[in-house]
Amino acid sequence: MAVRAALRRRQRATVPARLRLLRTATALLATALTALLLVAGLGALGTWDTVADCDAPRTSSAAGLGLALNDMDAQAANMLLSSGNAGEGRLGTPYEKAVGLYDDARRDIAHALRTLAVAAQGDQADEKTVESLTDGFAEYQELVGRALENDGRKGGKADALADHRGATDLLQRRLLPAARTLVSSNNDTFEAHYTLARAILTAQLAAVVALGLLLLAVLGVLQWYLARRFRRILNPGVLAATACALLAVILGGQLLSASSEHLRGARRDAFDSIVALSRARAIAHDANADESRYLLAPERRDRYERAFLAKSQELYGIEGATISSYDTDLATTWQAYESDNADLRFTGEFRRELDNITFAGERAAAERTVEAYAVYRRDDRTIRDLLARGREGAAVEFGISWEPGMSGGHFGEWMAALDEVTDINREHFAASVRDGRSTLGGLLRWACGLLSAALLLTVLGLRPRLAEFR
Repeated sequence: MAVRAALRRRQRATVPARLRLLRTATALLATALTALLLVAGLGALGTWDTVADCDAPRTSSAAGLGLALNDMDAQAANMLLSSGNAGEGRLGTPYEKAVGLYDDARRDIAHALRTLAVAAQGDQADEKTVESLTDGFAEYQELVGRALENDGRKGGKADALADHRGATDLLQRRLLPAARTLVSSNNDTFEAHYTLARAILTAQLAAVVALGLLLLAVLGVLQWYLARRFRRILNPGVLAATACALLAVILGGQLLSASSEHLRGARRDAFDSIVALSRARAIAHDANADESRYLLAPERRDRYERAFLAKSQELYGIEGATISSYDTDLATTWQAYESDNADLRFTGEFRRELDNITFAGERAAAERTVEAYAVYRRDDRTIRDLLARGREGAAVEFGISWEPGMSGGHFGEWMAALDEVTDINREHFAASVRDGRSTLGGLLRWACGLLSAALLLTVLGLRPRLAEFR
């Protein structure tokens, strides 16, 4: 009898100890899971801040810098083309348009350089590149200013053209390569942050699932032990705690998987296209500048003709195309694409965009961009034909005029189409950022709240059982 009584006392002492052990395990796992979700949520919010406020604006600023540099040089050439002789015979509208666009480009460059200088802090290579760009831009402005000053005096056109050639050479040899380096550098930084953030989210998701399953297993063991020891089928408090924990794990997993998916959408679906389209826009302005340079510098026409073709190939690459065959080859390959969207016989930035069609209306907008490009591209042949017939004045007016039906007007239509497809991707990038932040804010509160409720319900559910042993 004494032995039996001792066993009962020992068993009676063991039951509350086991209940407290399971309660402690539940508390530790719920606390660890809450902490993990909080760390993951704060980390994801930091990632969105980096993506939206640093990586994307820096890459866009670098791309915009190259565009503005090319546009500024094109407008400087257009001013010299349309200025006449010290103002006599000036093409009024083209000249005033060129002056306005030149000033706009200069302001855009100054703003981009300030943004990139801040972004480059701590990166010695980028700091050096931005410093070189700033110094080179000051030198470029001095050369263009001198060209315009010489152009304003009688007989100064030759000196003005020489100064502008020096400015253009500086642009091509120093400024544009440096701007392209910054685009690549900032885009690579964005890519590195994106890859690391996705890897961390994947690891955190696995940890949440593992901790969640362990928590549910402990709650299941607790429920089984209560049913076995106290001869009750279910403990309401522990059952409710299990339901809360299960829902918290589901919401936590959804939080991390949704964050990863929104991040992928922002980078891959939207920003990859934005980068390709931004490069296309910068190349387009460089090609447009080549047309103006072609008209301005007869002794360099072969050089600028080759440059124009090379940039055309960067935008819409056609194997084996020459300056004479390019338009026909473009029409043939584009017709094949229109018949079958999978028949992509061209390369370049437009191909990059068409390979990454994701959003409603994006394909149609991208196709309109290529079609507008084809119209503008045919204008180059018109300019060369006019020059071949000795009609240099008509070629200049057609090349730099922004009137409908003129090359400048067609260029404006092309840029408007390019802006349309870029804006579609920018809107979805912003939407991905907004949705990613919103998902974190909503689901994180619910998941942490449910885990706190699970812990509280476990304590309340065990209190009556533990009270029986006092």
